[in-house]
Amino acid sequence: MSDKPKLAQYWASSCGGCEIAVLGLHEKILDVAGAFEIVFWPCVMDFKYADVEAMADGAIDVCLFNGAIRNDENAHLAHLLRRKSKVLVAFGACAYGGSMPGLANFTDREAMFDWIYFHSPSTENPGNVRPEMRTTMPEGDLRLPRFWNTVKTLEQIVPVDYFLPGCPPEAGSIEIAINAIVSGQLPPPGSVIGSDTTVCDECPREKLNKKVKRFYRPHEIIPDPNICLLDQGLFCAGIATRAGCNARCPQVDLGCRGCYGPNEGVYDQGAKLIAGIGSMIDADTVEEVEAILDTLPDPAGYFYRFHLPQSLLRRKALGNGKKQPKTEPVAATR
Repeated sequence: MSDKPKLAQYWASSCGGCEIAVLGLHEKILDVAGAFEIVFWPCVMDFKYADVEAMADGAIDVCLFNGAIRNDENAHLAHLLRRKSKVLVAFGACAYGGSMPGLANFTDREAMFDWIYFHSPSTENPGNVRPEMRTTMPEGDLRLPRFWNTVKTLEQIVPVDYFLPGCPPEAGSIEIAINAIVSGQLPPPGSVIGSDTTVCDECPREKLNKKVKRFYRPHEIIPDPNICLLDQGLFCAGIATRAGCNARCPQVDLGCRGCYGPNEGVYDQGAKLIAGIGSMIDADTVEEVEAILDTLPDPAGYFYRFHLPQSLLRRKALGNGKKQPKTEPVAATR
């Protein structure tokens, strides 16, 4: 073991884009390798959970934890890496706000399993096989982690020191975070590493009146490259999204998706977006309002795409208020 600070990176419930994003540092990844000893990064090197369990508590200086928490294995690693790490960073939108996995909170485990394993058009399952936590085979027992009803953010499971948003975080944001860690010039614990302003503030497009008669999907219109996308009826979450990406999506004619999460002072990004979009509806009657809103085909996906588990909503109600089965982990149903 060297005297370098120890770095760990783990991938929970996510697509793996955050793992690849680190490579977006290009040649500066060599600076990371030079500044840290990588002691746990299963995506890149052959590490075992036992390697982490054998470490002394606090032995890891910094852990970049990406991915939401949606099963017992994710939660186990969250607790383990929290105990072993001096600094735990919620790395990326899934760990920070729940992101795409968190949209599963609009349904529940049983409905998802029924659709995926029995009813989807692409499913062929003549034996009605359903995944179980334990399956006995001649070679021994095969085990799967319990799949939770509710997707959680990392902070809802363990204390988090810093948050680095993005889907995935931009290389520039990662570089700022790495430099701050290496230099010891970190912001106060609990900080989001990034700008305090919104994507609109860093977007070069000209802002006009923001009065909308209808919304368009990206394939329905060729937007003016110089005018605010919202002014042209294209949904853009930049009005309620933290800056830090250099408005990359709006600069290529796509509305901001909201992946950097709520900007400073905003708790519920979806509610802020709903209020902002509502103020732009150019209508005189309730019927006109409803007709315009009907042109937004997926309000849940637009307003809560990246931060449903972190929001005031958290999830749809389970069991009409009835208590959940005792077999369900407490952390999974709150």
